Amino acid sequence: MRNHLPLPLRRRTLAGLIALMLSACKPATLLNAMIPTRQLQCFNNIAYGMSPRQRLDIYRPQSISAQPLPVILFFYGGSWDSGSKSDYLFVAEALVSRGYLVVIADYRLYPEVKFPALMQDPALAFSWVKQHIAEYSGNPDRVFLMGHSAGAQLAAMLSLNAEYLAAVNLQPQQIAGMIGLAGPYDFLPLTSARLKAIFAPEASEWTSQPIRFVNGHNPPMLLLVGLRDKVVWPRNTFNLATSIQTHGGPVQVIDYATYDHVDMVAKLAKPLRGQSTLLDDIVQWMQQPG
Repeated sequence: MRNHLPLPLRRRTLAGLIALMLSACKPATLLNAMIPTRQLQCFNNIAYGMSPRQRLDIYRPQSISAQPLPVILFFYGGSWDSGSKSDYLFVAEALVSRGYLVVIADYRLYPEVKFPALMQDPALAFSWVKQHIAEYSGNPDRVFLMGHSAGAQLAAMLSLNAEYLAAVNLQPQQIAGMIGLAGPYDFLPLTSARLKAIFAPEASEWTSQPIRFVNGHNPPMLLLVGLRDKVVWPRNTFNLATSIQTHGGPVQVIDYATYDHVDMVAKLAKPLRGQSTLLDDIVQWMQQPG
């Protein structure tokens, strides 16, 4: 039967249907099932350490140019105690479709590790990428960090507190740029027993806050936030950006008036991004000189 709905109405209807389906099942499972993979070349479960969780997946376009590709190392969220790289195929497809090589890393989670040991795997993953990504047609001199939610906190800490990369003989200035989606950067006081356990002891909780390590010498940072986020309050983004600006560091903020916490990553998925500027905003920022 022919669809007689006007195209804008059809798009709104599709978006509503997807939103309904997302609410009824695991969002990533549905989004990944709707992702075209014919243009993706995948290298799965590459070890960057000895632990079973120290594994990463690499995604690149099927057609590779002679020039090495800029790289995005993505850290997913999950409250520091859950998550899997296999859930984020839709993120990889979005960024690969714009000509980037994408690395998605698993990392050890609470209760296996607590902060600050949580930072060891992100640093190791970045070190592995710098050393080996040229073997996969990536440019080791153009490696961006990107994260959503807890993953954005990890990426921000690598960008702002030099001690974690120093442990792998690197420094934040070797990060081409950091993209944070709905990140917790200034989230004290801790309000749940689980968070208090992850970031214990209380006397050192402040060391988990990216905002406490701003000195103006950070790599360029793009902080994106949904104003309807009730999981990570938008003030985290605005407070961090203000501190970086005050110290003279490079930062840009983009806010989305109607987006909530999940939207800030789900809008990258092909079924949803046609009505969103999120992917365009990220790519435009990464393409800026310097």
